[in-house]
Amino acid sequence: MSPTSVRQTLRAALPAVVGGLVLLFSGAAFAEPAIWAVRDRDSTVFLFGTIHVMKPGTEWRSRRFDDAFKGADQLILEVDNPEDQAAVLPLIREHGLSPDRPLSVLLSAEDLARLDAAAQSLGLRAAQLDPMRPWLASLSLAAAPLRRAGYDPASGIDPVLRADALAAGMTIAGLETLDQQVRLLAGFPEEGQLAYLLRSLDDFDDGAAQLERLVEAWLAGDVVAIEQIGLRPMREVGERVYQALLVERNRAWVDRISLILDDTGTAFIAVGALHLAGEDSVQRMLEDRGLTVERVQ
Repeated sequence: MSPTSVRQTLRAALPAVVGGLVLLFSGAAFAEPAIWAVRDRDSTVFLFGTIHVMKPGTEWRSRRFDDAFKGADQLILEVDNPEDQAAVLPLIREHGLSPDRPLSVLLSAEDLARLDAAAQSLGLRAAQLDPMRPWLASLSLAAAPLRRAGYDPASGIDPVLRADALAAGMTIAGLETLDQQVRLLAGFPEEGQLAYLLRSLDDFDDGAAQLERLVEAWLAGDVVAIEQIGLRPMREVGERVYQALLVERNRAWVDRISLILDDTGTAFIAVGALHLAGEDSVQRMLEDRGLTVERVQ
C-alpha cells in the first residue's frame, strides 16, 4: 500500500468508528444534520457531528448550520489538521507495522484466505497487508472501498470546515492529536485488534449498505437511528473498544468544553457523529454536569 493510501486510510478512518463503520454519503434531497448549543452568560459552544469522507459536490449545509458556523470565533475539530501527511507517516511506521509478527502468523489459514480475497477485490494482495498490525489492516479494509466508490477524505466535513475557518480568519484547534489517535488504536491488545480485523472481514461485502443507512440518518438529524446503526455494532466488537474509542474520549472532551465555557466567545465544535449519539454522548455528559444542552437543528 502506498504512503498516500495509508494517509487516506487514516484520514478516513481514525476519527470514525470500529468495525468498518466509517461514515458515507448516499444522497438525499434535503439535509439538516443535528446541531446543539450549550450557553452560559458570556459564551456559546455549538456541537456538530461530522462525516469524515464525502463525495465531492455533496450538499449538506443548511441555513441554521451556516448561522451557527459564521457566528463562531473558533473551530475545534477532533484533530486540528487531519490532512497532515508529515505527521501521519512516521506514526504508521512506528505503530502500524509489525514485520516480525505479520498477519500470516496471527490468522488461521481460513481467515488468511478471506483476507486475500478481500484484498484482491481492492486490487491488492494479502501479502501487501501482511506487515501491518491488525488495527491498520482493519482500517485499510474499511477505507479502501470508499475510495474506489468515489468517496474522498478531502471532501469530508472536517477538512471543508477547516478550510472555511481559515478563510474566515477563525482560530482552529484540536481536541486530540494524530499521535493520540494512533496510539489509542495501536494500544489495544493484539487479541482485540484481531477481533476487530475479523469483524471487518465479516462486514466487508455488505458494509456499504450499512454505511449508507448510517449517513442517511445523519443527514436527517436522526440521532436515535445513528445510535442503533452505529453504536450497537461498536459495542458488539467489545465493551473495552466502546469505552476506549467513545466513552473515555467523550469524557475528556467534556472537560475541555467546560474550560471553553469558562472563557468568552463562541466556539463551533465538530466531532464524529457517533460521539453525539446514545447514552454516553457528549451532550448527556454535559447535562450530567448541570449544563443545559439545546438542540437548535
